[in-house]
Amino acid sequence: MQVPHDAVVMVVDGRKMLFLRNAGDAEFPNLQVEDKEVQDNPKDSDQKTDTAGQASSTTMGTMGETDFHQQEEDRFAAEAAEMLKKRALNNDFESLIIVAAPRTLGELRKHYHVSVSQRLAGEISKDLTGHTVPQIEEALQKA
Repeated sequence: MQVPHDAVVMVVDGRKMLFLRNAGDAEFPNLQVEDKEVQDNPKDSDQKTDTAGQASSTTMGTMGETDFHQQEEDRFAAEAAEMLKKRALNNDFESLIIVAAPRTLGELRKHYHVSVSQRLAGEISKDLTGHTVPQIEEALQKA
C-alpha cells in the first residue's frame, strides 16, 4: 500500500491507539510517532461485581451477561473515531490510513464522519499495536 507523504496512519485496537505521520515518501514511508494513548481495560471478570449464585444472576435467564471489557473496547473505538473527526475538520491531515484489529475496525466504521471517509486512503484489518514502527512500515508496504 502506498502511504502518501504527510499522511496520518492510525494504528488501533480496543485499548491502544498510535498516531503516526509519514515523513517519507509514498514508496518508502518514514513514520514518525505523533501521539499515543493506552486505556486501562481490565478483563471482563475483573469488572463484574455480580457473582454466580446471587439473585440478580438468576433473574437474567437466557439474556446472557454483559461483557464490560468488550463494551469498553467499543467505546474506545468510538472515541478514536471522534478524534479522527476533530482532526479531519481541523484539516490536520489530507490522507489517512487506518490499521486496526478486525473487531475494532468494524466498530470504527460505524462512527466514521464524512470528513474522515473523504480522506481515507486505506484500511488494514490487522492488529499491529504491539509492533514496532519499522514493523508497521513493513506491513504497510506489503499491504
